[in-house]
Amino acid sequence: MITPGARRIILDFPLGIVATIRPNRRPAASPKGTFLVLGDTTIAYGNIRSLGTRRNLLKTPMAEVVFVDTFRRKGIRPSGNTEIVEGEFVRVNTLKTRWIDTWGGLAKRIRSLVLIHVDQASPLSTPPYDAGVTEDEMIEIYRGKYARMFPAP
Repeated sequence: MITPGARRIILDFPLGIVATIRPNRRPAASPKGTFLVLGDTTIAYGNIRSLGTRRNLLKTPMAEVVFVDTFRRKGIRPSGNTEIVEGEFVRVNTLKTRWIDTWGGLAKRIRSLVLIHVDQASPLSTPPYDAGVTEDEMIEIYRGKYARMFPAP
């Protein structure tokens, strides 16, 4: 399910917008910035201060995440059942080592890990591709846009 292209997007742009279902059955979306790919069908993030998302997942253990490569304007939307890993000392520490290797000191703030067992992953792209814009052209457009927004000091 997690293709090499999807893996690259998650590695390069690990800020995913996680969609869950609130207890009142309304949708909720929350950014999570510590995603890692754990395997071909599992992604996960370190829960640092996501009380609402955690509560939603305990009631309805399903999530969908949107990851976007902001330069290519392509992304991936994986979804599946979730598992909150906490209290399983050996398993948490074994998994948490990956977050420490990637996120350093931020990993010390992780309270639990949220695994998403992906059963579906849909690709995303923006409409200019439909009109024939190439990926290289898209990168140049957004490289210029971000350079104007955030000029070098």
